[in-house]
Amino acid sequence: MELLEANPNPFGGIVINPEPIPDDPKTFQAQLTHSLDTWCDENYKVVWLEIPIEKAALIPIATAAGFTFHHSMENYLLLIRRLVEGAFVPPFATHYTGAGGVVINEKNELLVVSERYRRRNNPSYKLPGGALHPGEHIAECVTREVMEETGVQTEFQALVCFRHWHGYRYNKSDIYFVCRLSPLSQDVVKQDEEIEECLWMPVQDYLDDEFVSVFNKHIVKAALESPGATPMEIQGYSDPEKHEIFMPAGMEHL
Repeated sequence: MELLEANPNPFGGIVINPEPIPDDPKTFQAQLTHSLDTWCDENYKVVWLEIPIEKAALIPIATAAGFTFHHSMENYLLLIRRLVEGAFVPPFATHYTGAGGVVINEKNELLVVSERYRRRNNPSYKLPGGALHPGEHIAECVTREVMEETGVQTEFQALVCFRHWHGYRYNKSDIYFVCRLSPLSQDVVKQDEEIEECLWMPVQDYLDDEFVSVFNKHIVKAALESPGATPMEIQGYSDPEKHEIFMPAGMEHL
């Protein structure tokens, strides 16, 4: 009986390669049982099993063998089986990440939006922004979101603050970065699908508006009063494709 094709990982575990997993449930069951016995004898701690959606019929066999769900995406389900009680398994993603932009023009006007699907009837103006796409940097996200929602082109200046809260969508936590941007254009073209209104509003009017949240008022003041942190690269460490590092001004040199 052949073992399921697999490779060790840094956590004392063994990761089953998903592509060569047999399609036939009986063949898979026999190979899985034999493989688990062998990996126990070889002192592996955890078995990781990714089942592609086209082989979903194998999921009941895996759960009957003691596997539990770890996480799923659109095209696969990842299951784990601890061979040693209490063996460490890194959790899947725990947070959403988003970014919003404070954009102020030369007339001291703030770029604001009112969402189409808001919870109350009164206009509730907020900063344009949204969620990061996979593999997207914060600076890229916030300029993209501002452009998509308002049609205004901007340039990233600084990261001025962030908010972290728990119990967000699907009970995940959420980190929201607030960035100061400078406008490169002025004409507003709203995104009809999500935005009911977008406009340039005098900053003081925004700060005085009773329907604007206290949090939004604080982050606008932070953008006005704080120099913030700017992007930088650390020679010999950072990879611009993978890393995004923000430091206070003056930290460019050790």
